[in-house]
Amino acid sequence: MSSRAAPKVAVLMGGPSAEREVSLSSGRECAAALRNEGFEVIDLDAGPDLAARLVDLSPDVVFNALHGRWGEDGCVQGLLEWMRIPYTHSGVLASAVAMDKERSKQVYRDVGLPVVDSLLASKAEVAASHLLPPPYVVKPYNEGSSVGVYLVMDGANQPPQLSEEMPETVMVETYAPGRELTTTVLGDRALTVTDIITEGWYDYDAKYKAGGSRHVVPAEIPQQIFDACLDYALRAHKALGCRGLSRTDFRWDESRGLDGLVLLETNTQPGMTPTSLAPEQAQACGMTFGALCRWMVEDASCDR
Repeated sequence: MSSRAAPKVAVLMGGPSAEREVSLSSGRECAAALRNEGFEVIDLDAGPDLAARLVDLSPDVVFNALHGRWGEDGCVQGLLEWMRIPYTHSGVLASAVAMDKERSKQVYRDVGLPVVDSLLASKAEVAASHLLPPPYVVKPYNEGSSVGVYLVMDGANQPPQLSEEMPETVMVETYAPGRELTTTVLGDRALTVTDIITEGWYDYDAKYKAGGSRHVVPAEIPQQIFDACLDYALRAHKALGCRGLSRTDFRWDESRGLDGLVLLETNTQPGMTPTSLAPEQAQACGMTFGALCRWMVEDASCDR
């Protein structure tokens, strides 16, 4: 990082993924917070000319507020490593593995973290027959924000007919019933647990539209489950090789106690919008949104 009085931070946002609009919202919020913290900030919508723009701007740090493919799957991280520009969040390998839901679940299995059964299949195979006993979920294996999720419930006569927008290879996963819980990890510390309450599926609208969900933080759950969420999230963060900020999502079937707690996925670029979970958890632990963004800039590096 440069020794200039006010480090120049380029906030990457937007990009070409299915989560572009959410990324723009995250980026604007983070850019505003960093300006309030005294940084020189440039808003940078990531396009095909990104490398040339970065050469022209010569930032001291890149704050990566991209979501989805290209931004959180190791691609832009590799570009920033090549250019030797310090950046926030996880590095190339951790980003790529965490974004691939099946490979990340194998990492969880290898370190003894609980997950449900799943498999990868083509769209044609999914449409032809039930590949798992209902209830099950079909979703892209490399997108986030509940983009393109199909829920096949008990009694479904037909397998789902997937839209043209879905990728050719998808993930089929046993449905995990129960409450939606999540834990943020910041550096080497698991912050707290949020209980996400919605009227139905925690889909894209529930995540990002005002009033789409209600967050109880800290979650009002048994201490054993609360502690397990903190432990599992930190173990997942370390096993995947994450850096900076991550957030791990869980389902908990309270009728089964600790055996009902399973990991769904780890987000290496969790949302930073007004309704996002990670900033809420930081606030609950006494860290303002501005302080959280500052911490991430000061934590930035290459070789992550």
